[in-house]
Amino acid sequence: MKNIKKQIQDLRKKIKRHNHLYYTLNKPEISDSEYDRSAKELERLEEQYPGYMSPDSPTQKIGAPVQAGFARVRHAAPMLSLGSVSREEECVKFDRTCKKELGTEEIDYVCEPKLDGLSVELVYERGIFVRGVTRGDGFAGEEVTENLKTVKNIPQRLKGDKVPRHFSVRGEVLMHITDFQELNKKQTEAGKDAFANPRNAAAGSLRQHDPRITAERELDIYCYRILALSEEMPSTQEEMLHLISKLGLKTAPGVRHCSAIEEAVRYHHELEKKRDELDYEIDGVVVKVNSLDHQRRLGTRTANPRWALAFKFEPRKEVTRVENIVVQVGRTGVLTPVALLQPVEVGGVTVSRATLHNMDEVARLDVKIGDHVKVQRAGDVIPDITEVIADKRTGREKVFHMPGDCPSCGTPVKKEDVYYRCPAGLACPAQIKEAIAHYVSKGAVDIDGFSDKTAGQLYEEGLINRISDIYALRKEDLLKLEGWKEKKAVNLLRAIEDSKDVTLDRFIFGLGIRNVGKHIAAVLADEFGALARIIAVSMDELVAIKEIGPGTAENVVSFFAKDKNIQEIEKLVEQGVSLREKGKKGRLAGKKIVFTGSLQTMSRSEAGKLVESEGGEACSGVSETTDLVVAGEKPGSKFDTAREKSIKIISEAEFKKLLEA
Repeated sequence: MKNIKKQIQDLRKKIKRHNHLYYTLNKPEISDSEYDRSAKELERLEEQYPGYMSPDSPTQKIGAPVQAGFARVRHAAPMLSLGSVSREEECVKFDRTCKKELGTEEIDYVCEPKLDGLSVELVYERGIFVRGVTRGDGFAGEEVTENLKTVKNIPQRLKGDKVPRHFSVRGEVLMHITDFQELNKKQTEAGKDAFANPRNAAAGSLRQHDPRITAERELDIYCYRILALSEEMPSTQEEMLHLISKLGLKTAPGVRHCSAIEEAVRYHHELEKKRDELDYEIDGVVVKVNSLDHQRRLGTRTANPRWALAFKFEPRKEVTRVENIVVQVGRTGVLTPVALLQPVEVGGVTVSRATLHNMDEVARLDVKIGDHVKVQRAGDVIPDITEVIADKRTGREKVFHMPGDCPSCGTPVKKEDVYYRCPAGLACPAQIKEAIAHYVSKGAVDIDGFSDKTAGQLYEEGLINRISDIYALRKEDLLKLEGWKEKKAVNLLRAIEDSKDVTLDRFIFGLGIRNVGKHIAAVLADEFGALARIIAVSMDELVAIKEIGPGTAENVVSFFAKDKNIQEIEKLVEQGVSLREKGKKGRLAGKKIVFTGSLQTMSRSEAGKLVESEGGEACSGVSETTDLVVAGEKPGSKFDTAREKSIKIISEAEFKKLLEA
């Protein structure tokens, strides 16, 4: 039973990590099918061993938490996720279960393409678009109203003479494949990171703190469910889609009413054959019980409805050859085996490498260098090796072994669970490059314009060999690099200078200590208040804190026990990095503040840090929970929204006086 418990814990940890990468960072590392396999295995084990069920299991949650910097807004109704199946017999079983629960022999369905985008709620009051919110955790999301106003296909006013007094609808924001390819071309030419797939491009575009960036990107939306309506709700899903369309909102093309589950299965097969002809990503069909009364009677599980399911397509597969297996060293020192493939086109995308995750996966697949393998894409562009074609083996294939020493720095590798890890930390070049990219990221010290690609370029050119080198960069060095002009160099150096003033919790998170995310970094900063105290903390002191377990405590103590890490921190302080406590009892404690227009004496980033230092929260959009709006020159629509909502508006000068009071 101990093995079962550990298996469940490992699966939860893995799924939570990939949820964070997918929903929050928009940087997925595994394919949809690999994620689905892990999720279903966790569901199976929790069902078989209910004594190990936990309320914080990812099977009991939807989506992801609301990101910092956005106002948190509750949805008119829960925005649930869908249970998924991939086989015809599972879809037929769903039909039998629904009929049994309802006590009927006939059920009709509405089938819709399963769009691969970002779910949002659009709210209209008296026909006017007033609020837009991401799905978030399913119950509350991030307010992105100003960003959604830039999406051309979202009407600012509902169509028709008689519109509902209140109307809330769920839709899917997506990016068409041709627009995605054009965006990635621009990203690459500008020296920025390319997006992994259209879904992540759409999500990243919608979560911008500057709506002007969102406006530059081609986004589209299709709506499919009414969450709240002041008038009488339609009686069927089909009528609901008709009303949504009548009010001027787009609904997904190709929706079909099916009188029986057999028709739904046929529709699934038809659409699967056509999906490569479409200019947007779909990875299956959503099958919904048509009657809303039946939907209410069937009800919901914790995270998904019993009256609908996602009937997934078979992943796109092609056969290619594994030319080599190499090791990639990540920020936390984990060694990941990566298969270098003979390039092959899979669903319109050329694939030349695929992650093998860990040695357990290598063993499960029994993959060797020289093997012919089946490679698949499942709803995104991240490839996944699913099968070795053993019949094609010649006997010349080579078994892959994880190296005993780190390929980047030569430090002996340690085995931990299913992973191999280089323990060298910041002394390892590969980890340094990843550590630099992490340190400058938005959740850490937040250096605007310092992308992963920039970090890689500066490291490869020898301009930064450790984090502290960031603060020694000179304009003349940057201008010698390919793709760098005066404005780009000046902007980056200004952002680097701004980042020297940072809260303790962001700095701790930026150091990249294993298992120390934003929350634990904030806990450490709140508990100990000063970096010196955190450096000197003992295991006993750490495990006495409710949120910190023995593993995390050991990682913290181990990190600060390494001389090279301490030397690097001292170097950062020498370079001018100034740590301050995140205000809890400041002048703006508990206040949510929004900035609009151009500020004359400080940047938006500086203003946000001032708010944060005084215990407040700088938000991107105006909502019912906004306490104060600071208006600079030429304020935008946030100014008008604040006036409509009777929210207090002050000038930049008044804001500065408020901080001096």
